Order: sequence, then structure tokens, then C-alpha cells
Amino acid sequence: MPDVSFDNLLIVAVIAVAAPMLIGFRPSLRIPAVVLEIVAGVVVGPSGLGWVEADLPVSILAVLGLAFLLFLAGLEIDLHRLRGRLLSIALLGFAFTLALGVGAGGGFAAAGWISDPLLLAITLSATSLGLVVPVLKDAGQANSDSGQVTIAGATVADFGAVILLSLLFSSSNGSTGERLALLIVFGALIAASVAVITQSGRSMRLGDVLSALQDTTAEIRVRLAVVLLVGFVVLAERFGLESILGAFLAGAVVGLVDRDSTSHPHFRVKLEAIGYGFLVPVFFVTSGLRLDLTGLLDSPSAIARVPLFLLALLLIRGLPALLYVSTIGRRPALAAALLQATSLPFIVAATQIGMDLGELSAVNGTALVMAGLLSVLIFPPIALGIMREAPAADEPTDQITPAAGTSSSAPQESR
Repeated sequence: MPDVSFDNLLIVAVIAVAAPMLIGFRPSLRIPAVVLEIVAGVVVGPSGLGWVEADLPVSILAVLGLAFLLFLAGLEIDLHRLRGRLLSIALLGFAFTLALGVGAGGGFAAAGWISDPLLLAITLSATSLGLVVPVLKDAGQANSDSGQVTIAGATVADFGAVILLSLLFSSSNGSTGERLALLIVFGALIAASVAVITQSGRSMRLGDVLSALQDTTAEIRVRLAVVLLVGFVVLAERFGLESILGAFLAGAVVGLVDRDSTSHPHFRVKLEAIGYGFLVPVFFVTSGLRLDLTGLLDSPSAIARVPLFLLALLLIRGLPALLYVSTIGRRPALAAALLQATSLPFIVAATQIGMDLGELSAVNGTALVMAGLLSVLIFPPIALGIMREAPAADEPTDQITPAAGTSSSAPQESR
């Protein structure tokens, strides 16, 4: 075997196990495991105790973890529900977000804190769909009007942020116009791939083979999903786009073509087991290892950026929820604002890309990630409390039509 040490990977793996176990034993903490994973990475990393570094095995698995994280985020997208009034409100809200983001970025640039306002605007424009959906499910609101509006807004924000980051801040040397043309061609190839996959799925012979192999050691559906993920990542890189775009779209395509899961109910569980059970935690712990906490703590002005970035995130993603008031009411819109301002995975990915390109300093990257950590800790519990109160007096003035298979009269509490 090559002379490669797995000592650092062992500690990373132990942290990946310890974080959710701690929350399991102390549920009163109400902290997402991802927060503990990043914090633990900071503690044992170069900025803390110096026990662990991101060597070759850890770095490779972290890259795969980022790809799988974006793949699973794309898998969360339900394109069949995202239509009509829901889509219109979500698109308008995202346009509002970008306008606010550019304004906030300009303010930070004027203060001399950042060099590229647009990068900051895009970094703060996404919502953690994978964190928002569980909160809505816990509150029994995932299928309600307010839940559907929130999910739609988060979906468009995630999709738009990934597209813009790949288009405007790619590691390729081409111009934005060239990347836009490549993005269009890339999109056409994705659409053709969806058509081919959908047409192939109608083959009874192929369906029988997949059903026969899906729960054997072949795990054929999982292998096909991994091939699609890697293929889209390679394709995106060949077109001079960011690999995260390929990973995200691969997940969206799998979610689009995997509508009838009755014959393979464990397929998505298996994908999540690979991602959340192995690769994704390595990415988050490694993100903590790479955070320049020392540089952040060395300067009072750098520390001040954390709450200001958090406030900017709340305004940029929260204020567009004002558009929802006429549809779902004031208090549900307030809850939606807090949930939309909950963002961490994309911030981690975007800051890493920004630092790799030299567009973002390590201190600013650390401050942005810390702001994302605080958003995950603070906003969802407050939003959950608002949704559980759900006063009857605060009724919306305009209702949306529930999507097929949903109900606007979901219970206010799941338990």
C-alpha cells in the first residue's frame, strides 16, 4: 500500500460519531449535529489543539462529502410542486434577496471588509433546505400553505445560488459570457439525460432487472445514482463550471425521475446513509479544521463581522418573506423569514470556493461560517415556537392552491 496515514481520518470519524451521539443523550441541547461537527473540527484542528490536519485522505473524502451534500440537497427539491403561484412568489423573493444582498455587499465593501460585494450577496442568498424541511415536519407544517411557500422559497434560493456561484465565480479562465453559453449547453445535455433516463425507465425489461438487483449486493440503483453524480460533476468541470453545480443537478434529476418509489422504498434511505452516514460529516469536520479562528480572534473588528454578517443574512433572506404576508399571514411569514435565513452548508461551500479563488480572505470566510452556525442555532427554534403558537386571529388574506397530494389544513403540531 502507499505510505498513507489514516490517523487524522480516524479522529474525524470519531467526531462524526460523537456529535449526533451527544445530541441523542442530551436532546435538550436542540443543536444540529452539523454545528457540533464544525465546532469539534475547530477545537482539534490547527486553530485549536492542533491534533488533526486535513491531510490527503481527509481532503479527498471531504471533496466527496461536499459533492454528496449538494447531491442530497438537489434530491430534496420537488420540481413537481414548484409551479404556478408558488413559483412566482419564490422567484420574486429571490430577486428581492439578490437586490438586498448586493446592497449589503456594497456596504461591507465600502467599509473595506470585503473586495467583491457580489460574492457576498450570493453566499448569503441560499437557504439550508435540508435543515428547513425537518423543522417544518416537526411542526406539522410541511404540507400547509405556509410550509409550501417556505419550501418553495428555499428551493429557488438554493437552486439560484448554486447556478450564480458556478456562473460568476468558477475556477475556469473563461469570461462570464462564455460560461453562460456553456451553462446553456450543459443544461441542454442535462435535459437530454432526463429524457433518456425517463424513456429507459419505461422499459419493462430494464425495470425487472433493476428490481431484481436493487436489494442485492449489487445495489444497482445506488450505483446508478453514484454514476450520475460523478458523471454530472465531471461534465460540469469539463464545461468550466463548478463541480457543485453538477452534484446539485444530479440530485435534482434523481428526484425528478424517481417519482414512483413504491417498488424501491429504501433507495433514498440508502443514498442518505452513504452521504449523512459517512461522507458529509467528513466534509463538515474538515471545514472546521480549515477555519482560521486564530485570525478571527486576533482582531476585534474581525470578530464584529460575525454578528453583522448574521444580521445581513437575516435581512437578505428574511425581508423577502414580507411577500408572503398576503398569502399565509403575518406570523407564518415571520416564521418563514427566520427559516429562510437559516443557512450553513452553502455558506461553507461558497466560502471555500471564494478562498480558493482568492476572492475571499480566510478571516471573512471564517466569520461567514460562524454567522451560518449562529443562524442554525438561533433561527429555527424561534420559528418553531412561532409556528406552534399559530394564533387563529392572524389569518392570511389570500390562499394558494395546495399542490397535488398536499393539504392546507395540516395539524399545527406533529406530537
